[in-house]
Amino acid sequence: MLHPVLPAPLKSMPDNHNPAVPSSADLQREVAELMIECLNLEVTADQIPPDAPLYGDGLGLDSIDVLEVALVVSKRYGLQLQAENAENQHVFSSLRSLSDYIARERAT
Repeated sequence: MLHPVLPAPLKSMPDNHNPAVPSSADLQREVAELMIECLNLEVTADQIPPDAPLYGDGLGLDSIDVLEVALVVSKRYGLQLQAENAENQHVFSSLRSLSDYIARERAT
């Protein structure tokens, strides 16, 4: 007597459509390291306070630096950053605000 072959139970597959979202602190560190790499900064991620200004007296970035960071962030996270966006001043005001923006945009 032949016995029917039953299919093996399905294993749960990882959901690649919703990649794990890093915690706020992890994302801030990741963004800090991205800025350090793209701008060749001579600091470590731990030396960039999350709420310190990115411009002027804080990290000391100028407008060209911010454009480079925007380009790298756009490529890395698949975001569309528009130069004429009124929110940009706030988005690039600190590491925390940039990281929060990335997290918000990735969640939508």
